[in-house]
Amino acid sequence: SRNCCVTAQFAFQENEIKLLTAEIERLKNFGCLGVSPSLEGLRDENAKLKYRLNFLKKSLQEERSKSTKSMININSCLQEIFGAAIQAAYPDLENPPLVVTPSQQPKFGDYQCNSAMGISQILLKTREQKVIPREIAEKIAKNIPANECIEKVEIAGPGFINVHLRKDFVSKHLSSLLINGVQPPAIGKRKKVVVDFSSPNIAKEMHVGHLRSTIIGESMCRLFEFAGYDVLRLNHLGDWGTQFGMLIAHLQDKFPDYLTVSPPIGDLQAFYKESKRRFDTEEEFKKRAYQCVVLLQSKNPDFLKAWNLICDVSRREFQKIYNCLDITIIERGESFYHEMMKDIVKEFEDKGFVQVDDGRKVVFVPGFPVPLTIMKSDGGFTYDTSDLAALKHRLCEEKGDILIYVVDSGQSVHFQTVFAAGQMIGWYDPKVTRVAHAAFGVVLGEDKKKFKTRSGDTVRLIDLLEEGLKRAMDKLKDKERDKVVLTPEELRAAQTSVAFGCIKYADLSHNRLNDYVFSFDKMLDDRGNTAAYLLYAFTRIRAIARLANIDEQMLRKAAREEVLILDHEKEWKLGKCILRFPEILQKILEDLLLHTLCDYLYELATTFTEFYDSCYCVEKDRQTGQIVKVNMWRLLLCEATATVMAKGFDILGIKPVQRM
Repeated sequence: SRNCCVTAQFAFQENEIKLLTAEIERLKNFGCLGVSPSLEGLRDENAKLKYRLNFLKKSLQEERSKSTKSMININSCLQEIFGAAIQAAYPDLENPPLVVTPSQQPKFGDYQCNSAMGISQILLKTREQKVIPREIAEKIAKNIPANECIEKVEIAGPGFINVHLRKDFVSKHLSSLLINGVQPPAIGKRKKVVVDFSSPNIAKEMHVGHLRSTIIGESMCRLFEFAGYDVLRLNHLGDWGTQFGMLIAHLQDKFPDYLTVSPPIGDLQAFYKESKRRFDTEEEFKKRAYQCVVLLQSKNPDFLKAWNLICDVSRREFQKIYNCLDITIIERGESFYHEMMKDIVKEFEDKGFVQVDDGRKVVFVPGFPVPLTIMKSDGGFTYDTSDLAALKHRLCEEKGDILIYVVDSGQSVHFQTVFAAGQMIGWYDPKVTRVAHAAFGVVLGEDKKKFKTRSGDTVRLIDLLEEGLKRAMDKLKDKERDKVVLTPEELRAAQTSVAFGCIKYADLSHNRLNDYVFSFDKMLDDRGNTAAYLLYAFTRIRAIARLANIDEQMLRKAAREEVLILDHEKEWKLGKCILRFPEILQKILEDLLLHTLCDYLYELATTFTEFYDSCYCVEKDRQTGQIVKVNMWRLLLCEATATVMAKGFDILGIKPVQRM
C-alpha cells in the first residue's frame, strides 16, 4: 500500500537513484580518460541517465508529498507488515491468507491478525504437516519487521495475534489530519470511472423507483471523485423508441401549430396517458403513430423538433428533482447511441455470433439461456442493441477503466448477459477492466409491499420530496427551533438539510442489495442510526469550540503545536475510530456498498458521545458558569471528528448546517 508506514517503494526508488548517480560518475570518468570508443555515445547515455535520475527524484518527491498529506490506512499498513512477516516465516508458501481486522473488544488489542489458522490448514493439505496455529502465530510474530505503528503483539487463544498500536503513531496521524484536512489515500495511476445512474424515461415522471438509482449513483460518483478518479456521470435516458410515434401524433392533433408556438404541455404524464389510450383504441391513430416513428428515425426536421419539445418538457421536470437532491449528471440517452447500433449488429454478424430466429437477429452468450435480440424482425433495434452500443462506446471511446451500472436487481440477468457478450466479442478483459452492475432492491411501503399511493398509483418523486420538506419543518417546529433558536434563513437551511438528508440516508444506510421500507417517521427520528441523529450530533460537535470562544484560526494553530494526548480510554477509542475512515472508504471502492460508510459515521458519532460524556473539553466554574480551563487537545479531537463526519456527509450527498 502506498499509504503504508512500510515504505518499500520509496526505498527501492532511493536505491535506484544511488545506482544511477554512481553510473553517471563512472561515465564521467570514462569520458575524461578518453577510454570510450564513442564519446558521443557516452554523452547520449549520460544524458539518458541524468534524465532518468531527475525523473525519479521528482517522482519520489511527489510521492512523499502525497504520502505525508494522505490519511493513513492503518489496516493496509498492518497487512503489509504481516505480509512481510508471513513471507519471512514461510518463504515457500504461495499466496498465504492475510487476514487483519479491527478488534471488537479493547482487551484483544486494537487490531487482530488471524492468518495462523488458515496457514495451518494449507500446511496440512499441501504438505501433510500438522502444525498448531499458535506455533505459526508465534513464528509470524517473531518475524514482524521494524515499523512505526505497532507497540506490541500478543498471541491469544488458538492463534490470534492481537496488535496494540503505538499512541504516538495514532497521535501523529490525527495531527496530520487536522493540518492537511481529510485527504484520500494515494491510488496510483488515475483511472477513469463511468457511472450510469438515474436513467428515467422521457414523457414519464420520475417516481420512487428512480430514487435509489439517483441517490446511490450520485454517492458512488462523489466517493470515486474524492479518491482521485476521473469520473464520468451518465444519465442513460429512455429518449428514443416507438412510444415517441404516438406522442408526436398526439402533439400534432392537440397543438397543430407546435412548430411556431411552443405547446403549453403542463402535465406530461397525463399527455402520455392520453396518447397511449388513443394508441390502444384508435386504429387510424396507431397507423399514424408508426409513420411518425419512421419519420423521426429518418431525421425529418419537423419530427425532430416535436421530439425535442417533448424531451425538453421532461428535462425541466427532471432537473427540479436533481436540484433538490444536489445531483450532477450528464444526459446521454438511448438516442445518442442510435447511429452506432447498425455497426454493433454488423460486428456481431462479421464475427459469426448472430443467429436468425423467426426473423429476429439474436446472439446466444455461453452460460445464459436467453439470447440477446439485437434486431427485431421489422428491422428495429432493441434495448439489448442500445445497451451493447453504450457498453462499447464507454469501453472503446471513453476508455473507461471501471464501468458501474446503478440499476435495479430486476435487470441483473440482462446486464450479466450484455457484459458477457462484450467479453465474448473482445471489447474488454475483466482482469484489466472492471464492469459492474451495482444492483439494488425495491422501495417498500410500511405494509412491506411495493411503495404506492393510497389509490394504488406509483408515488411521484416530486411529491415525496415535498412531503419530506413539510415533515422536516413540522419536526423542527415541534422542537420549537423556529421560536428562539434559529433565524428564518437558518430554519429553511435546517429544513432542507434534514428533509433531503434523511431521505438520502434512509436509502444509503441500508444494504443496497436488499429491499427497504420507506418510513418518514423512522427517518426523521433523531435517535438511532438516522441522518437526523447524525446532523444534530454534528452541529453539537461544531458548537463546542464556538461556545468556548475558540475560532478556526486558533484550532489551526493548536493543531500544529499541540500534542494530542490519548491517555483516557475514551480518547484512545475515539482517536482510533477517526483514523479508520480511509479503510472504510477503501472497502466501499471495492464492494460498492455504501451502507458501510453510514454504519461507520454512526459508530463515530456514538464513540464521540462516549468520549464527550467522560472527558471534559471545556471546564467551567459551577457557580458562575465562567470558563476556567480549555483542554485544547480534546477540542482538537472534536475538530477531527467533525472534519471526518463532514467529508462522510459530502460523499453521501448530505449538507450539514452549523446551527440546528
